[in-house]
Amino acid sequence: MRKAIIVRQRVARDLTDCARALAQVHERDGYPVNWPENPGAWLAQSSALLTAWVAELDGRIVGHVGLARSGVDDAAPGLWSGRADVGVERTAVVSRLFVAPGARGQGVGALLLERAVKEAHERGLHPVLDVLASATTAATLYERLGWELLDTVEREWLPGQIVALRCYAAP
Repeated sequence: MRKAIIVRQRVARDLTDCARALAQVHERDGYPVNWPENPGAWLAQSSALLTAWVAELDGRIVGHVGLARSGVDDAAPGLWSGRADVGVERTAVVSRLFVAPGARGQGVGALLLERAVKEAHERGLHPVLDVLASATTAATLYERLGWELLDTVEREWLPGQIVALRCYAAP
């Protein structure tokens, strides 16, 4: 029997458990590429964050997603807004999406993504995201759910660190 996955609003006390799950993801997949000095603060995203959710399975946090305003390093908002002929302020960036390795294959990522998309639409915003080009499992999920690949671009994250990003827009 499939266990129930609960997606709920993230609260401040969740950040420790979120950081623990993120550490598992980083160890297995290398996400995030640059491990933050303070993972809780990285997940909180300061003033750019609109809202965030966690996924629970058997009372444990096994996933996370945020919805944020466009930042200077985000490529997808500019690409989508150029195609739609609207300003980037009409976009919402799906960010910090991850699922703990032990909870994969159960639909957690799709549920989190669905919740973020719903919230963006309720706010009158179009959801977009950037993902490392090497994150093929994530790209497969987005494409399976109908997200449109806008382009692949390069960005410099740290001096001398050039990364290739696949930029997507929700259907």
